[in-house]
Amino acid sequence: MNLKQELQQLNDKLDKFRRKLDAAEKRGDQGVILQFKQEIAALTKRIANVKGQQTRQLNKKGADVRSLAFNRPLTKAEQADMGKLKAAVRGLVVVHPMTALGREMGITKVTGFAPKAF
Repeated sequence: MNLKQELQQLNDKLDKFRRKLDAAEKRGDQGVILQFKQEIAALTKRIANVKGQQTRQLNKKGADVRSLAFNRPLTKAEQADMGKLKAAVRGLVVVHPMTALGREMGITKVTGFAPKAF
């Protein structure tokens, strides 16, 4: 299971436990309240751990892309025919500013990264 799916499942469980905690508080069931508070704390810690893993993976991927020797923003014509561009340029990595990698790298335009000038 990838990190994104695991994070989604953990958030779903957290939501479910919070709803059950609210119901237990309305009933006044102290044993169940304590149990769900512990479960929520454990899930919150695990979610933070998974988010940290995601951040580390994203930083590593960003560093790998930045280490490529050449980069430049892509023209609209190149963006329109991405298949032709990728066939012409070996090792081309295209980063869009709205993706997680693009936001992490701080780019503002669709940018191509490659080992050689294109």
